[in-house]
Amino acid sequence: MLENAHFNMLEQQVRPSEVLDARVLMALKEVSRAQFVDDELQGLAYADTNLPIGFEQVILSPVVLGRFLQAINVQADENVLEIGTGTGYFTALLAQLATHVTSVEIMPELSALATENLAKANINNVTLLVGDASKGWTLADRIDVIICTAAFVTVPDDYLQSLTVGGRMLAVVGDADMMDVQIIHRVTEWEWQTESVFETVIPAMINAEPHVQFEF
Repeated sequence: MLENAHFNMLEQQVRPSEVLDARVLMALKEVSRAQFVDDELQGLAYADTNLPIGFEQVILSPVVLGRFLQAINVQADENVLEIGTGTGYFTALLAQLATHVTSVEIMPELSALATENLAKANINNVTLLVGDASKGWTLADRIDVIICTAAFVTVPDDYLQSLTVGGRMLAVVGDADMMDVQIIHRVTEWEWQTESVFETVIPAMINAEPHVQFEF
């Protein structure tokens, strides 16, 4: 039954949403979303909806994640930094496409769960780290791709500086019900270009939420 639901997710949800990149579709086929959600949510594992994973966090819908992957276009020789590991589902998808994925999660319990889930899925080209990446994340070297699974009001400059020339970052930027998915390309040492690819709404980055506006 879950196998049928997985197939239907691809053919009735993802493809009709114009996610047509062959490598992205293969990653979504190879990785079982059901392995990354709680047992009581198995029946919803392949529904096109966000699912709760505890700590007021969610696993984003398959269509949104598929559109993320198609937009960022990770290549097989690239290294990826993911901000927001969650239970490891998107980490696993990225690992199908990239040479290596470094993923940072602020909740130690979720990072531990992701470690278990990725091991069960035999995915080993990942490094999982715990910490607050709301303002940036220190890397030993620049990186090809950065992708955040929570929204910023303003993208931290530290992330833009961490990209290789020719690298790119996917960030969801905005507030409340007005958010753009942006691909930010580093085109030279001192120049970045931003492309808005589609609109969506996802939870805000912890510790980077917009400040409350007071009216006087």
